[in-house]
Amino acid sequence: MSRTRPRHRRDFRWFCEVNTQWKDVDIYGHVNNAVHYTWFDTAVNGWLVGRGLLDPVRGEAVGLVVHTSCEYFDEVVFPDLVTCGLCASRMGTTSVTYEISLFRNDANQSFAHGTFVHAYVDRVTRRPVPLSGDFRNAVEQILS
Repeated sequence: MSRTRPRHRRDFRWFCEVNTQWKDVDIYGHVNNAVHYTWFDTAVNGWLVGRGLLDPVRGEAVGLVVHTSCEYFDEVVFPDLVTCGLCASRMGTTSVTYEISLFRNDANQSFAHGTFVHAYVDRVTRRPVPLSGDFRNAVEQILS
């Protein structure tokens, strides 16, 4: 398996900021790796909700995470500000692969990079549902 290199901010189409919190820091003195996954979730779902593509409470379709991964290049600590850069690298009939890089403060190189695959399913039956035209158009705007 080849190692990913840190990504640059210019590689991403959409951004959001999250604050590190005191509780994020583990016994090793840096933000624990599990927190990075919460930031991925926040970025992807924040983008979806902000565009009206996901109603987490009443929507007929929901995105289930079927794969996620993260590579770490540097540490982040409290009270750093984290910027999440988001793009999509693949769009299928019922799924999207999102790429998320995390940037510390004003840095242009990411300290972590991950993938996050959502399979879209019917909320009740959990059977796959095709992405709508509006959904596909929105994802096309962030395809890398």
